[in-house]
Amino acid sequence: MTELKNDRFLRALLKQPVDRTPIWMMRQAGRYLPEYRASRANAGSFMDLCMNHEFACEVTLQPLDRYPGLDAAILFSDILTIPDAMNLGLYFETGEGPKFKKIVRTEADVAALPVVNTASDLSYVTKAVSTIRQELNGRVPLIGFSGSPWTLATYMVEGGSSKDFRHVKAMMYNQPEVMHELLNKLALSVIDYLNAQIQAGAQAVQIFDTWGGVLSHAAYQEFSLKYMQKIVDGLIREHEGRKVPVILFTKGAGQWLEMMADTGCDALGLDWTTDIGAARRRVGDQVTLQGNMDPNVLYAQPERIREEVASILASYGEGTGHVFNLGHGIHQFVDPEHAKAFIEAVVELSPAYHK
Repeated sequence: MTELKNDRFLRALLKQPVDRTPIWMMRQAGRYLPEYRASRANAGSFMDLCMNHEFACEVTLQPLDRYPGLDAAILFSDILTIPDAMNLGLYFETGEGPKFKKIVRTEADVAALPVVNTASDLSYVTKAVSTIRQELNGRVPLIGFSGSPWTLATYMVEGGSSKDFRHVKAMMYNQPEVMHELLNKLALSVIDYLNAQIQAGAQAVQIFDTWGGVLSHAAYQEFSLKYMQKIVDGLIREHEGRKVPVILFTKGAGQWLEMMADTGCDALGLDWTTDIGAARRRVGDQVTLQGNMDPNVLYAQPERIREEVASILASYGEGTGHVFNLGHGIHQFVDPEHAKAFIEAVVELSPAYHK
């Protein structure tokens, strides 16, 4: 086991003292980087990039090579690998995002779905994790991830991205027992998937609940949070002599932070609609908070980016328990130099809050 040279991110997730606020970016290996676009062109397609462990490793490391201030790497993959492994036929159309050849709309459709066995169905992901971990050589920790059951279900039932979620919500309200069967299969699959990533070398994991925020208060508890709780309860929480922190991120969930913290996770991701200082007053003694700058701030000039970083640091205040991040993934049209200004501002301004 290679010793970590920089464990700032893991320490902050466990609310241990750090010398400065750690930083990483959701979607940090992505289309805004010219080197990523070159790798994707060489790979042939997005899924070819994901399914080739050498390409996945190459693009995972690209932002770390460009931005030495980053404190974590995140596995390059896609949240829809699990539905793809359920034989739904994931494909991508330019300008339209992900789509599935098979759509899940009926009780029979749900009954036909297998629970994913990562070792046999998604071995390319665990191969990527072990390859990346080896290449990192202790440089920074590696984050594994999965989509949440509710978020995965939205894509499977809608057949791709959606603006109104009419099919998945119709199933939820008209056939709740069918929806629960789907979500349970997905939760079992996610548990297996994330545990396999941990065993392959992931040192922290994040559950992306991108679409939990479209639910009502009651529906969120029943159809999203319940299954994230099941996952948290089923995860390996210590590996290689270290705790494996778990981060929950529901976009649009500022009103549910207390319930999310009660799952037993180690950290909550915040989007930009929630003030991080207010969130800390509500749940900060219980969990670390990750976030939460509006990704669109990166379209501003570097001096304005720096002001926003300073504002968020001041809002959180002194002490550990903050991982700086964007409130969602970095956009493809962001100037890489603006991302550099963002990271450097956190590196330069945050030590004052950790004396």
